[in-house]
Amino acid sequence: MSYSHQSMGSGSRSARGYEFGRTYVVRPKGKHQATIVWLHGLGDNGSSSSQLLESLPLPNIKWICPTAPSRPVSLLGGFPCTAWFDVGEISEDLRDDIEGLDASAAHIANLLSTEPTDVKVGIGGFSMGAAIALYSTTCYALGRYGNGLPYTINLRATVGLSGWLPGWRSLRSKIESSNEAARRAAWIPVILAHGTSDDVVPCRFGETSAHSLAMAGFRQVVFKPYEGLGHYTVPKEMNEVVHWLASRLGLEGSC
Repeated sequence: MSYSHQSMGSGSRSARGYEFGRTYVVRPKGKHQATIVWLHGLGDNGSSSSQLLESLPLPNIKWICPTAPSRPVSLLGGFPCTAWFDVGEISEDLRDDIEGLDASAAHIANLLSTEPTDVKVGIGGFSMGAAIALYSTTCYALGRYGNGLPYTINLRATVGLSGWLPGWRSLRSKIESSNEAARRAAWIPVILAHGTSDDVVPCRFGETSAHSLAMAGFRQVVFKPYEGLGHYTVPKEMNEVVHWLASRLGLEGSC
């Protein structure tokens, strides 16, 4: 069986009424053991993600590549483009758009909710996509979204490339207030990778994200800096992700 693309309609709307774009699916060419939702960066779409992922030697993974809604983005002076949530200048004082984060996390969870029970599910992404992947991971650990509604997807792995962790300041206190949250945090594996020459999302945000997760009790966090790498991916980085996923998810015949 060869890789095949399936394009799915949108129809789902975010909390502010922005409609999510088209979803692209790369089906496994081997036994279906895992499904991962992969999230693109600001201004991109699910199609470009699927083209990258279909070339990876992970025959047992089904990739779901949704497209974010087109919305006004504060970072761009209100100019509309595809974005998982609203974001201003990337800085230590960045204010989180919890409503937008929750809406996108719920859309992603809905995409994973119909996967077979024997298939392991995970989330990954690049830049803003990595941010929503990490936010979803904290929702999994806490068992709820930022708005308090229950989060019910049993995530098994998270990949974040060139991104940041929304809500990092308050994460530790939230995790430590719940034994169940602490157990989930300690259990889920997370890999973060970041270029040291990233001038869009500086590497220190990746380092801070990894440190914040570790301090909050996420015991299986790996942080990989890539010397001289800017705000993009390279084969060496993706190869590391491939081997990490195959190992952490116990995939057969990968790599």
